[in-house]
Amino acid sequence: MLALQFQLEQSQWWPSDKLQAHQFRQLSLLLRHAQATVPYYQSRLAGVVRDREGGLTLDAFRALPLITRSDIQDAGNALLSRAVPPDHGAIARGETSGSTGRPIIYYGTNITQLFWRAFTLRDHLWQRRDFSGKLAAIRWSPGNQEFVGWGPATDGLYDTGPSAVLKIDTPIAEQLTWLRGQDPDYLLSYASNIADLARAFITCGARLPRLKEMRSIAEVVTPELRRLCHEAWGVPLVDVYSAQEVGYIALQCPDRPHFHLQSENVLVEVLRDDGRLCDAGETGRIVLTTLNNFAMPLIRYDIGDYAVVGAPCPCGRTLPVLERVMGRVRNMLVFPNGEKRWPLGDLVKLREITGVRQYQYVQKSRDRLELRMVVDNNYDRAQERALAAIVQGKFCYPFQLDFVYVDQIGRSAGGKFEDFVSELPSD
Repeated sequence: MLALQFQLEQSQWWPSDKLQAHQFRQLSLLLRHAQATVPYYQSRLAGVVRDREGGLTLDAFRALPLITRSDIQDAGNALLSRAVPPDHGAIARGETSGSTGRPIIYYGTNITQLFWRAFTLRDHLWQRRDFSGKLAAIRWSPGNQEFVGWGPATDGLYDTGPSAVLKIDTPIAEQLTWLRGQDPDYLLSYASNIADLARAFITCGARLPRLKEMRSIAEVVTPELRRLCHEAWGVPLVDVYSAQEVGYIALQCPDRPHFHLQSENVLVEVLRDDGRLCDAGETGRIVLTTLNNFAMPLIRYDIGDYAVVGAPCPCGRTLPVLERVMGRVRNMLVFPNGEKRWPLGDLVKLREITGVRQYQYVQKSRDRLELRMVVDNNYDRAQERALAAIVQGKFCYPFQLDFVYVDQIGRSAGGKFEDFVSELPSD
């Protein structure tokens, strides 16, 4: 872990051409391995890397077809290597939460776990966290637990403070009480849960005296949420971008709210609709290639997310920048003419309307939205018409709006929550 951390400390400052050269050296090894031992790739990679001396060109790599979640589901064991290098260690099976509606089974090795922990430690070091502090997490968990350390990324390397985990489905009022009892230095949770907690703390005037930082995982973070964290606790929000089947994709810069790609672990392409790479400031589809997973390589994996490409960072790190991670295709609002937009943030500040406890938009068709709400009292027709007018004005289109009143809007199997979901078929 320490040796790898030393290497990562060097590579984050490398010139971009040196970083890309190292990526492609590792990529060539991966492709040769995949073609020789993974049935799914044997025909796909034919002619891309012909022999051990043959070079891999960027054009040849980007001509490879994309692989989707549906492809992974259909391929099954054909994506598994028949001869994982012995020094990569034991093979472990995992399954994604299925928040996209397409859960997948994936496999990794001791090496992929090592990199996962190494980037967790890099995040701690980048954000200059005090290892002696207490870490609390409210996330998916089989139960409420307490530990003497922060976890495998730090245990054995640092003498850290304790940590505690609370199940994400715990009611917010109970979360608040638990947090006041724990009084942590750092709190990790999902963005939607952090927002609910922030509003609860603001409403009751409670404080967390030792809190230094909020950490967000698994969901899209908005600028509004960052401001809410400052209002509730006076602390910054630090986000990460990762996926269970891939590992760490990007970490937030220690000096700015944008992200640095973890290029030592994954090769990331952000693509326009025509397949060309996006320039800085453009929004595109994220395509990933895992560089260190020789058990189940994912080569040009269309994960279904979109992001905005950023300019080089003034911090001096040469790891490429994502200005913002936008979310998944199913979180895009589609207009009748086919135009797509991101419905960002509290769409009409519904949380500020008296009686609204929770809400979720569901796009049922190109001209119809369903607004699911948990409220103290159902709206009357006049209130519904007034709210519909606000929504239509916000989106600059007269969508038909159906109101559905529910007792609760649940989270996914992995504990995630989405305030906007599209049920339209994907392109």
